[in-house]
Amino acid sequence: QVQLVESGGGLVQAGESLRLSCAASGVISSIYTMGWYRQGPGKQRELVATITRGGTTNYADSVKGRFTISRDNAKNTIYLQMNSLKPEDTAVYYCAAKRLFSASMADYWGQGTQVTVSS
Repeated sequence: QVQLVESGGGLVQAGESLRLSCAASGVISSIYTMGWYRQGPGKQRELVATITRGGTTNYADSVKGRFTISRDNAKNTIYLQMNSLKPEDTAVYYCAAKRLFSASMADYWGQGTQVTVSS
């Protein structure tokens, strides 16, 4: 099993920045990809960004150039630096972890952290 604990959400104004963190514990060796998903009010959960164990990243078009995902393998932690935040970025942000050959969106989820961007 893998446990994911997010931190760093909050309320900011448009144009400001936030950094989310997600610490993983448990059977970390089974995890290949980690990432962030979000779910806004009345919307489906959507991909924000992912990063593989080797450092390959993938971003949703809506956050490219504004968000940066990174990982510290020594600390089993990933980060999401969010700059130039917009009101449409308001959502609950979930940390996720996925095994190498998993067909699921993610195999493990964090509890979520609220990000609210006011205009």
